[in-house]
Amino acid sequence: MITRQDCLALDASDPLAPLREQFALPAGTIYLDGNSLGVLPRATPQRVAHMVQQEWGNDLIESWNKAGWIDLPLRIGDKIARLVGADPGELAATDSTSVNLFKVLTAALAIAKADAPERLVILSERGNFPTDLYIAEALARERGCELVLVDEPGEIDRQLAGGHVAVLMLTQVNYRSGRLHDMAAVTRAAHRHGTLVVWDLAHSAGALPVSLKADGADFAVGCGYKYLNGGPGAPAFVWVHPRHAERFWQPLAGWMGHAAPFEFTPNYRPAAGISRYLCGTPPLLSMAALECGVDSVLATEPLGGMAALRRKSLALTDLFIALVEERAAGHGLEVITPREHHLRGSQVALSHPAGAYAIVQALIARGVVGDFRAPDVLRFGFTPLYLRHVDVWDAVEHLQQVMVNAEWHDVRFHRKAAVT
Repeated sequence: MITRQDCLALDASDPLAPLREQFALPAGTIYLDGNSLGVLPRATPQRVAHMVQQEWGNDLIESWNKAGWIDLPLRIGDKIARLVGADPGELAATDSTSVNLFKVLTAALAIAKADAPERLVILSERGNFPTDLYIAEALARERGCELVLVDEPGEIDRQLAGGHVAVLMLTQVNYRSGRLHDMAAVTRAAHRHGTLVVWDLAHSAGALPVSLKADGADFAVGCGYKYLNGGPGAPAFVWVHPRHAERFWQPLAGWMGHAAPFEFTPNYRPAAGISRYLCGTPPLLSMAALECGVDSVLATEPLGGMAALRRKSLALTDLFIALVEERAAGHGLEVITPREHHLRGSQVALSHPAGAYAIVQALIARGVVGDFRAPDVLRFGFTPLYLRHVDVWDAVEHLQQVMVNAEWHDVRFHRKAAVT
């Protein structure tokens, strides 16, 4: 039996424990939703205030040069690259995940058509995040392609073997179940059949080691406001393998992606490399917040980096699963996230056939913040930068009380808000 004292002992010996002080954590809250919105780094308000008051308020337009505003997308991109196994100059912080996916999926389809015009399929999973599927569906309609969706990972190989798949589009960690794809193995399989691969890193960047370059990935996009702690609506990022970066004009050929934007020529000339995947003027206040968030993750480097984060993530999720099964079993809750470490991201999902939404709301009322995903999933994210083992123990204690006392039956917990 695991005790609260056992968890306190684990926290006392945790080498990553000092990183918790980087964050402004609300008192009385156990935050298990960093896979949806990361918490506020303490450095962010001061950095954003400085940009507002000094760089914008005093220096005004001079700050594009004086404060280096013009360099922010690639400067932050180089920092994110250190977290996802890319090299300097290959990744840019820009736009949203959806917009970046549109860019790279369009580029991938153009490259595939040039190399093998008979390939007319975009392949993905039915359980992929909806915005990815919507973008792919729209592009398939526009380009005369077909979007094919599979229900099980094993079906991917069968589709690839048919020789008709132009692009395989996957999210490395499934947003609902937390299931983790083996990027290297999947990419190798796709390449054996002449298929390009687009990876969405929204639920893996900043949460577990990613090796884009070593694993041979073709394109990747990712989110800035989850495990990178960049703030609500933070800019996303885009990565293109250098072998593809200059083969195609990305479709949103905005002025920031021009080779010389301040020449103001009427005709577009794409910048070299990843810079051509920029589009319009970046949201600078959001960029400043994102950089603080990325820095909070890079603070792990002297302490073992992403490998150390991954070890703690697995320890926290192992603990949560064990405690749920030990202390909250018998109430209709089922763990749907894989137990195997190589198949698990940094979240644990539970299902409940009747009360998933209400149970989450009852937990929030107790100060334990997770979230709900339709139709029946309670989702809990574990961010090792600021979560402790004792937080996990306390969260399951609250879950047990919600279930044992049937608190979730209260009618107020069944009223759905606009955001779930």
